[in-house]
Amino acid sequence: MDFQWDILAEYAPFFLKGTLLTIGLSLAGILIGTVLGLFIGLGKMMKNKFLSFPFGVYITLFRGTPMLVQIMLIHFAVVPLFIGGTNGIAAAILTLSLNSAAYIAEIFRAGIQSIDKGQMEAARSLGMTQVQAMRYIILPQAFKRMIPPLGNEFIVLIKESSLASLVAAPELMYWGRAMQGQYFRVWEPYITAALIYLVLTLSLSYVLSRLERRLTTE
Repeated sequence: MDFQWDILAEYAPFFLKGTLLTIGLSLAGILIGTVLGLFIGLGKMMKNKFLSFPFGVYITLFRGTPMLVQIMLIHFAVVPLFIGGTNGIAAAILTLSLNSAAYIAEIFRAGIQSIDKGQMEAARSLGMTQVQAMRYIILPQAFKRMIPPLGNEFIVLIKESSLASLVAAPELMYWGRAMQGQYFRVWEPYITAALIYLVLTLSLSYVLSRLERRLTTE
């Protein structure tokens, strides 16, 4: 294998910019997805089946269809409705956020339901409203149990952000494809991109494991 370091050096600044955008897209997706996922998860847990039904449909829709299809629909159909044209970065953030929200909603639901129901009843008996009990009693305990699956979702989101290259968002994989198209080389762009993704995911896994150990010892 003839590895050409000169073209790799040429594209190094672009890979750096692409990596920063990949991190930004992933952070935006997980932050927005977490907020949406919390409300969707709570919505699905409502006892009124009529009210909880739309939340269940949302989760089923985004978990049951490929993200590739989702990002194409959002890029070419949804985003133009609001800004009058396509925008790869906006489509990527919206898709990652909506997709992750469906998975995070189930993580929240499972985490909340893992807490003994007696704690909610005890909090209510002390005069707390259901919202106060959820905020101060249930969610803090459930959050510790949700860290591993939330971390896994963040790792998955980093890797799936590579689909943004298909809608011309200049993230990491976009520059890998650009390099491959310019020089008709395969090893240099894709091995470099793979290694950068590996560093990102391993670094995040390390941070999350440290956070999990710290919270479990408190």
